[in-house]
Amino acid sequence: MSEPVAIVTASGQGIGAGIARSFAAAGYRVALMSPSERSVRLAEELGGIARQGSVLEPADLEALVAATLDAYGRIDAVVNNTGHGSGEPPAVTERTGFDPDNEFDPLAFPDEGWHQALDLYVLAVVRMARVVTPVLRRQGGGAIVNVSSFTSLEPRAGYPQMSVLRGALHGFTKLYADRYAREGIRMNNVLPGYCENVAMTDDARRTIPMGRQATFDEIGQTCVFLASAASSYITGQNVLVDGGLVRGVR
Repeated sequence: MSEPVAIVTASGQGIGAGIARSFAAAGYRVALMSPSERSVRLAEELGGIARQGSVLEPADLEALVAATLDAYGRIDAVVNNTGHGSGEPPAVTERTGFDPDNEFDPLAFPDEGWHQALDLYVLAVVRMARVVTPVLRRQGGGAIVNVSSFTSLEPRAGYPQMSVLRGALHGFTKLYADRYAREGIRMNNVLPGYCENVAMTDDARRTIPMGRQATFDEIGQTCVFLASAASSYITGQNVLVDGGLVRGVR
């Protein structure tokens, strides 16, 4: 088969579904997974394959990789998307940055929540890498893209788990990239800003330099770029797609 193949996890809706559509539009065969049947329906629409499963279950990750190889014989790209893990993202009503009136106390966040976030945002990527890296090594290369968050660079009270543990993901990404770069395997992170699924007031939206939220396709196109030969010399990096929201110079 001449078409490249991409796996996209948590692709039943939102950013994940948008990423899957972007890869399909770019000529990739897609293999999708989400806990619901939505990824199955989307795969039918895009001419790909899918299965129900969770990124929190190693057996589901193994089954997804095996099904992809059975269907297509190869894997060129993996996009590790995990969603928010706690329902809809919170609405942004007044400010997109520090809010002195927000009384969120990080000390009050339960241990269970931190452990769940570690599994979702960090270990899910580690576990997928364990499964798919041998495949990419046999093929002589490939690309892994992790969907992170701008909050890892500028923590937000409304996103405590992402603010803390996406940073841990970035550390793993750098270590992985160092180890496998010479084998032609790359890993990078995409850091979306506020996307089209986040409710925002006009006042909050005006604090984004581009004056609007990101479309899912804009996030997806960045993932496609980082999976393609056009980014063949980029690895271990964090790519912001935030409309200029993060103010720090890095």
